[in-house]
Amino acid sequence: MNYQLIREECCEANLALPKTGLVDLTFGNVSVLDPDKSVFAIKPSGVDYGELRPEQMVIVDLEGKIVEGELRPSSDTPTHRRLFLAFAESGMRSVVHTHSRSAVAFAQAGRSIPCLGTTHADHFYGSVPVTRAMTAEEINGEYEWETGNVIVETFGQMDPMEIPAVLVRGHGPFAWNVSASKAVEYALALEIVADMALKTFSIAADSPGIDQTLLDKHFLRKHGKSAYYGQG
Repeated sequence: MNYQLIREECCEANLALPKTGLVDLTFGNVSVLDPDKSVFAIKPSGVDYGELRPEQMVIVDLEGKIVEGELRPSSDTPTHRRLFLAFAESGMRSVVHTHSRSAVAFAQAGRSIPCLGTTHADHFYGSVPVTRAMTAEEINGEYEWETGNVIVETFGQMDPMEIPAVLVRGHGPFAWNVSASKAVEYALALEIVADMALKTFSIAADSPGIDQTLLDKHFLRKHGKSAYYGQG
């Protein structure tokens, strides 16, 4: 099998993370799914971004087996795999995990990011949810896999492509989308709206958030069958 295309897409997206300011040190990773081959590429664990090359991306199948790669994959690989298994049918092909500071602040506070304005509404169709606290059994068991499970549990019947991000309580954000570049874009959008929300609450702690009509207008003009924003 030739996995060069997803290796290159994955490497390029991982290299983009420090350029966006979303990661410190090596705190972040991107994965890219090839749905036809049922495998994904993911960043190797702990490797400095400045050293990354496409051939270093690790290829993992959806059963968790390493298919190709000489390095260990990211420690978050089971979480990425769980999300692909749950959300890939919706069109999601890439997952981004960071420890971006403002989004982490909400995760550490155990608070969702409410939709306070149109910047948020352009990207997320409502509040970005926060997961419940993980149990001691989950933490001491298959921790990274269980992290994916609590994300999937949090979404329930929600459309993961309408709100393509989540905050893992006490941990940090995950974002996803139809391509690696889009997933990185949405990870950045998440950090931007988290920062805006923190500043809004510092001015008005009781801010009521956006009106549903305005939320509908801004989200649906960019997404869905009747979207008219951009060049199509």
